[in-house]
Amino acid sequence: MKPDKIDELYFSDVNEPISLDRRDFLKKLGGGIIVVFCLGKLSLLEGRGQNKADDALNFNAYIRVKEDGRINCYTGKIEMGQGIITSLAQVVADELGVSIDMVDMVMGDTELCPYDAGTWGSLTTRFADPVLRAAAAEAREILIDFAATKLGVSEINLKLDNGVIYEAENPLNKATYAELTKGKKIVKNLENKPDIKKASEFKLIGKPIISTDAIAKVTGTAQYSGDIKLPGMVYATVVRPRVVASKKVAVDASQLDSFSGVELINIGDLVAVVHSDPEVSAKAARKVKVTWDAPAQKMDNETIFKYLEDNIENSDIFQEEGDLEVGKSNSKAVIKSQYQDGYKAHAPMETHTATCYFEDEKLTIWTSTQTPFGTQDQLARALEIPKENVHVKQIFLGGGFGGKIYNQQAIEAALIAKSCKKPVQLVWSRREEFMYDKFRPAAVMNVTSGVDENGKLNLWEFDIYCAGTRGTKLFYDVENNRTRMFNERDVHPFGTGAWRAPGNNSTTFARESHIDVAAFEAGIDALAFRLKNLKSENMIAALKLGALKFNWNRKKKEDHGFGIALGEDAGTSVVMIAEVHVDKKTGIVTPIKVVCSQDMGQVVNPHGATVQTEGGITMGLGYALYEDVEFNGGLVKSRNFSNYTITKFSNTPEIECVFMDKLDSKPQGGGEPAIICVGGAIANAVFDACGVRVSRIPITLESVLKALNKA
Repeated sequence: MKPDKIDELYFSDVNEPISLDRRDFLKKLGGGIIVVFCLGKLSLLEGRGQNKADDALNFNAYIRVKEDGRINCYTGKIEMGQGIITSLAQVVADELGVSIDMVDMVMGDTELCPYDAGTWGSLTTRFADPVLRAAAAEAREILIDFAATKLGVSEINLKLDNGVIYEAENPLNKATYAELTKGKKIVKNLENKPDIKKASEFKLIGKPIISTDAIAKVTGTAQYSGDIKLPGMVYATVVRPRVVASKKVAVDASQLDSFSGVELINIGDLVAVVHSDPEVSAKAARKVKVTWDAPAQKMDNETIFKYLEDNIENSDIFQEEGDLEVGKSNSKAVIKSQYQDGYKAHAPMETHTATCYFEDEKLTIWTSTQTPFGTQDQLARALEIPKENVHVKQIFLGGGFGGKIYNQQAIEAALIAKSCKKPVQLVWSRREEFMYDKFRPAAVMNVTSGVDENGKLNLWEFDIYCAGTRGTKLFYDVENNRTRMFNERDVHPFGTGAWRAPGNNSTTFARESHIDVAAFEAGIDALAFRLKNLKSENMIAALKLGALKFNWNRKKKEDHGFGIALGEDAGTSVVMIAEVHVDKKTGIVTPIKVVCSQDMGQVVNPHGATVQTEGGITMGLGYALYEDVEFNGGLVKSRNFSNYTITKFSNTPEIECVFMDKLDSKPQGGGEPAIICVGGAIANAVFDACGVRVSRIPITLESVLKALNKA
């Protein structure tokens, strides 16, 4: 089958050949020990780079032990709240035997860091960890070799402690990393590296460490793209159409004469106003009258699901085993259901932002992006300048969730700066964020299952419209099964793209809701039914742990219900068990408790993993209960948090996160897996509480009341 477009996008960097010339990066560096490595194709069990080219310049990350003894790790990955600035530093520090505050992560700067496709899909730690450790281990062995020569003793007689190598029998005979690297410049790759440390030797890996950037973010000293202030800078406001994908017909800027110092920018379909005062810029922009040619579209958030089914005909088989007709004939009950999931906004706290300037025909830009090097390529094409004339300087992102890989705001800011010949800052308003960012696609899932008289699944037929196939490989033991994907990006009324664990939220909601339906039909408890039909040992272990922590068999309060959902994403097995209260008079669903059990391999930073999991669950609760983009054709009606509800502190239940103890295994994804099961767990808990099933996400009070009245 052809790969899903979203899967193609999200995993393109895993197998990407590294072919760019890296000499310039190495020329810019001073002395020290530099170990280069590739975060591409990896053997994670061995922690070894497997890029086929044996060229030492074939790398996309490197570690440098500087002449002052500090350690820099350069990578094109970026920090957007997931905690990698801390977890990657833990890995490097542990292998090099230094404290974590000796490691500086240099990330996403297109002039300092080698190319990387982008940060997404919970890829960073699970692909970076093994090779980072391997590179750090090689640097450590080089330093020990230097120390043996300098101190006049055998390597086996040396010990290492916090950047100091000393003779075991004579600790005063010692040398610091700074002394060993001074006056040297050595570039190595990962051809013959030493073994990485075992779990029994870890001092930092597996230990809970508060994010090194936490204080700066909490106190407001952390710098984001919108915090950059440049001499002579002007603020841009873009004049937007009301309907997405509209084309400009005419511009009337006659009313701008009443504003002093205002400049109109008119480039293709881009119309903007700039001024040294952002409030004046915004006021002036409202006086510009643009005539737009808007596309005619008739669907809305109620009719979109039938529209998708009616307008997508082509499909690809993702998985197929056995014979569906045999599965049907061997089943006591055949169950058919449809599940629907509406469009979702990314809604990051930091809206799309860019600050930039030109100097000597070279663009320097700070922008909220998950893809610094992709942004560099886009800007070079849009401006028609060489790529080396674009410098993307990456700093913190205030959330991305897949929405900051497209970089429209960076292109707009750069075009405006080139036109007005001044430094420019462009900050999207919350309304622009909702209307012009890409949305998570609406999706339809049709499921047919069959269960025999013993409660065994004999049939699984899964047709997926617009959600892709991420996370849909069956971990249930069903002999006769087929999963088909129906997908066409252009069928949507506005731009769509990736949203945390792309598509896996929708498909997991459908699968786990339907598994509960099958369990009910078979007259078997939801937990027992899953244990009876699971084939994944990892999932079985995670499910048993989660059920134990939740105390699944405890007595329920009136109008309370328990729900289970299982899922796989980014190599991680996830179990979510939720308790909710359903008010049968109002239809309001109140989450009470959520337990999340995960087999995510080695947990580098348990504190960071817990925070990430809690964040994913919190975002998932918004997805499950509140978030739904209201629209009519290309007119988006959801324009702010006043009519697009996300989870608030007051809506957040008790959350307990538990992780399997696997320090000796490789790390897996941590950020995105936690979100995928929330919808299914909540939906199943709602059914358990009030006896009605809501098969459309979000599960609103209106939908609950409608189902109760229909029952």
